[in-house]
Amino acid sequence: HAFYTETFDRDGIEWVRFGVHPVQGNNEAEIHCEAPLLERRVVTDSGGHSEERLVIQTELSLGRYSRDIEITLTDRDSMLFRMLVGRTALTPDVIVAPGSSFLLGGDKNSPPESL
Repeated sequence: HAFYTETFDRDGIEWVRFGVHPVQGNNEAEIHCEAPLLERRVVTDSGGHSEERLVIQTELSLGRYSRDIEITLTDRDSMLFRMLVGRTALTPDVIVAPGSSFLLGGDKNSPPESL
């Protein structure tokens, strides 16, 4: 969930500046980030709506699992979850237990320790 995005030039390379709300259901906590822009990509959501999104690379860490992934930036304020992690980011190393929550600790009201 990037509640704002703006692109800018840094030393001839296009970057993006964006803000995130790291705690689900809390719009008070904000983190402002910058990353090199990888590309712009047209993404079609589950409702069939297409949107051009900015793409960045970042590190995904889940317990001992860590790898660089690509993420698209969009405003998910009206959505149930702030971020969706797709199968491409998880395969081949992660097994999903869809009926379980917080298997790595924490709770829904606290930001991850790495933020």
